[in-house]
Amino acid sequence: MTNESKSPENSSRDVTTLRRILPQIIAVTVKNSLLLAYGMTIGFPTILIPNLSGGNPKEKIVLGTEAISWIGSANFLVVPLGCLFSGIATQPIGRRKAMQIFTLPFLASWLLFHFASHSWEVFFALCLTGLTGGLLEAPTLTYLAEVTTPNLRGVLASTSTVAIIAGILIEFLLGTFMDWRTVALVSCIVPILSCVCLFFVPESPYWLISKNRFEEAQKSTAWLRGWLEIEEVEHEFKELCEQLKKSGTSRNTFSAENRGFIEKLKKAKQNLTMYTKKPFLWPFSLVSLTFALGHFSGMTTLQTYAVNIFATLKAPIDKYYATIILGIAEALGCILSSMLVHFVGKRKMNFLSLLGTGICFFIVATYAHLINVNSLKIVTKDENLDVEGQSWLPLTFLVGAAFFTHCGIRILPWMLIGEVYYSKIRATASGFSGAMSYIFGFLANKIFFSMISALTLPGTFWLYSAVCMLGLLLLYFLLPETEGKTLYEITEHFAGRNKLNNKVHNFVRVKTNREKQLDNGVDNKAFDEDSSHEINTKF
Repeated sequence: MTNESKSPENSSRDVTTLRRILPQIIAVTVKNSLLLAYGMTIGFPTILIPNLSGGNPKEKIVLGTEAISWIGSANFLVVPLGCLFSGIATQPIGRRKAMQIFTLPFLASWLLFHFASHSWEVFFALCLTGLTGGLLEAPTLTYLAEVTTPNLRGVLASTSTVAIIAGILIEFLLGTFMDWRTVALVSCIVPILSCVCLFFVPESPYWLISKNRFEEAQKSTAWLRGWLEIEEVEHEFKELCEQLKKSGTSRNTFSAENRGFIEKLKKAKQNLTMYTKKPFLWPFSLVSLTFALGHFSGMTTLQTYAVNIFATLKAPIDKYYATIILGIAEALGCILSSMLVHFVGKRKMNFLSLLGTGICFFIVATYAHLINVNSLKIVTKDENLDVEGQSWLPLTFLVGAAFFTHCGIRILPWMLIGEVYYSKIRATASGFSGAMSYIFGFLANKIFFSMISALTLPGTFWLYSAVCMLGLLLLYFLLPETEGKTLYEITEHFAGRNKLNNKVHNFVRVKTNREKQLDNGVDNKAFDEDSSHEINTKF
């Protein structure tokens, strides 16, 4: 795609920076409200486990150790199923409408939790939340990628994890002061608000163009560029249309209704072939590796079994207050990452994250070994433990591990998903990648008790530390710096036709380049060029 000079009547250089970025921030914030709702479902098992472990004569549902291990992993088990169907369900109806529809099962699951009288109802509600979380993968990730510009994409992508962690923290707070059934009822508010707020942001212009809804797409582009008039984005909109036309994303290119069965079959075979080529396999492998590191570095099990781990290691404060501190540390890590990633870059942030997490788990493991704590104690909500031998050391470094993981490795793969796939496979590939995350999450939680039985609690934490150090080494050689790069540059790298350097394209560099382009009579596009049409010629 060629950059052209803007005509005076289409120029929007006088629009302030705040006005340009604010619509994107609003759109992403509304999208993040669904991730807040999903984060609350992830935090809920931490509340459930001590409440359903016995000790409360008024509680109808009591579970044993094996059933408790399923509470911590059941939602992760079915998320991949939702991820697999996420792209298929999203593409026909659009990103925004899909997100609105998916708020309904969240609401149903919270009501089911509240009124549950049998254990199967609890597990069914957990599975429903997991399935819905998986279905959210494609619409939330592709919406983020398609409504943001390159200089904001990294920063705004990191807010997705902030929203999830905020949801987890909210559940920890509510669970400290409320009964678990009341918590479920209060949690119904968030999906309702999300559904309503989505009416006030536009659909992705990429999707609208693919459905030949050009007038709506033009309005969406103008809204996202700073609430401009349609005429002011006409030049940029034409470039976007041309880009998607070349990539074969337009309905006219591949969706003619009179196409015969044989032609449809050939097209389906072609589409499947795209997922056997390097532009998919390479980024998919990298994203899967980062997900594996994020889950097996220890944070997934610490988050799920936080109450029991803090009680076992004799935290000097109430175990529920300790989980709140843990949630705050996660949120602070996400916020710090959001603030620094655009200046430091993804590589350095993740190197720091893995190094810090590995050191923290190594110290906690050594401490547990020295005080001869080898197994995990399952505690009930109101159980009081012996105060003898309490120490701040394990609490401090476990909270430190939570902070460091959410500075980088827990956020990195979600940032990468929106960047590394070209547009023709982005929705479906995002679903596949999200599925891998939850497969690893399920495995990490489900085998936690088995690992403790085989390796002891200190041995399990030492293993987490070793995974962090191995991950640091692997990512040093495998992870390119994508911060501030256009989708075109990133997807060309993963197609093997270009190589990204490890420089960070931050606000200062973008502003300098823009000034140079304006001096030469050249302006940037509303949305960065995608590599889809280039990659498509290879198939």
